[in-house]
Amino acid sequence: MNNKHNLALAENTSLQLVPPVDAPASQWHAFLTLGFCQTARGTVLKTCDHKGPLYVQKPFYPEGRDTAHVYLLHPPGGLVSGDRLTITANLAENTHVLITTPGAGRVYRAREDKTLQHQVTQLNVAKNSLMEWLPQETILYPNAHTRLENSIDLADNAKFIGWEITCFGLPANHQDFGEGHAEQGFQIRQNGRIKVRERLVIDDNSRAIFSAKAGLDGKPINGLMIAGPFESSEPSNSVNHDELIDKLRQHCTEHGSLSGVTLVGDYIMVRSIHDDSEQVKQLFIQCWQDIRPALLGKESNEPRIWST
Repeated sequence: MNNKHNLALAENTSLQLVPPVDAPASQWHAFLTLGFCQTARGTVLKTCDHKGPLYVQKPFYPEGRDTAHVYLLHPPGGLVSGDRLTITANLAENTHVLITTPGAGRVYRAREDKTLQHQVTQLNVAKNSLMEWLPQETILYPNAHTRLENSIDLADNAKFIGWEITCFGLPANHQDFGEGHAEQGFQIRQNGRIKVRERLVIDDNSRAIFSAKAGLDGKPINGLMIAGPFESSEPSNSVNHDELIDKLRQHCTEHGSLSGVTLVGDYIMVRSIHDDSEQVKQLFIQCWQDIRPALLGKESNEPRIWST
């Protein structure tokens, strides 16, 4: 079953999945902290501390021992009112980690008290290490009340590729995000200095962004991909940057969605809005296949879970 079908199935069975508003309060204050280091056996998961329903199985190594593929598991499948999930990955020097998820994340409709549904992702990437954060889409149910934060700290010569794909509402059920509250943040620090800061707030004061031409233009899917840093100070890389950006823009043109590529400082950013989260994901995978060898020096090797 592909991810597009999974999304449609989840939306069509939403009344079974969403807790009723008068259900007894049940909250998860859960965390997962992963520690990776470089050993004679390559990049290994050295520590794994968790509380609550967040955990991982053993890493996979489809491209050799130096690159660990990790699948983040959250059996409840989504956030309800009062939930707080904290995900932390600490990469020691000279490690390479790719983290993804087996399916879409969900933020269900909030209870009447509108208690926050909160997820924090903190990725700490040490010197000469590579981090790829490639989760599948997040579905925000109508009337969700959520804050989703991504914070990446990069040391010297650390590299990062990551994306977030957000579905506002349940388009397959013709339910938009006409009510609810959502805050999203994506921040990258490099040696302690902020290099990228993205923030999106959807509430009653800003809901017009859904229809605005300078906003989401009527599209329920919003995607952001960030990769870098590309060392623009090195003259030998300048032409490669131009060629890479041209290739990414060509992908956006052929994709047929409202998509674009920009270079912000030393970071390439790809944005896309669409009616279909699977289409945004496929565009980002295409871009990732070109960005990865240019930035990380490694050919793309898709996680096996994406094919199931």
